[in-house]
Amino acid sequence: MTPAPPEPAPPEPALPEPALPGSAPPWLIRLADAAGTMDVPPLLAPPATGGRPSAVLVLFGDGPAGPDLLFIQRSDDLRLHAGQPAFPGGAIDAGDGGPVGAALREAAEEVGLDLAGVEVVGSLPEVFIERTGFRVVPVLAWWRKPSAVAPVDTAEVAAVERVSVAELADPATRLMLRMPSGRSSPAFRVRGMLIWGFTAALVDRLLALGGWEKPWDVSVVADL
Repeated sequence: MTPAPPEPAPPEPALPEPALPGSAPPWLIRLADAAGTMDVPPLLAPPATGGRPSAVLVLFGDGPAGPDLLFIQRSDDLRLHAGQPAFPGGAIDAGDGGPVGAALREAAEEVGLDLAGVEVVGSLPEVFIERTGFRVVPVLAWWRKPSAVAPVDTAEVAAVERVSVAELADPATRLMLRMPSGRSSPAFRVRGMLIWGFTAALVDRLLALGGWEKPWDVSVVADL
């Protein structure tokens, strides 16, 4: 008997079309240029060796209240990062070709992002999440043609939210979060979410790099 032919592999997500000249706003280009100067907090500094390479997509769009960022809220049932707000992303696979390909693929898989409307403008220095062992490259991108997004697999992603930079920079949303270890780091209470950990540390640095940071009361401390 002749064996049945193997099932065809599912198509890979389409990579973004070539960027239109000047399509990303000047403020984002400046932010991408400044990314190389970002100070990596000591707690996020990568070790000399080890860790699993991964990437997240830091996607800026033009929302009703000005620039905004795309966040996901992970499912409560996940083994890692359960219930946490985060940027779309995950481990780099062999076929991704690096952090950019991984960040785009993960965003397409997690929220159905149409990659044809996305322009990658740069990346930030690699950081390390000690608790999970991931070495993470944040990939900066511009959502030049927004598309509908929603959780593709609710067992992995519970919700999708666009949060304006203005909301994140509002001192009323900001606080310090004390971990069980006793260490404290920046956090944000916004849209019913508590953004903390690596994601909050990255947002904190982005606000500073973009010139959006406002004075806020670092004495406001909550326990995780």
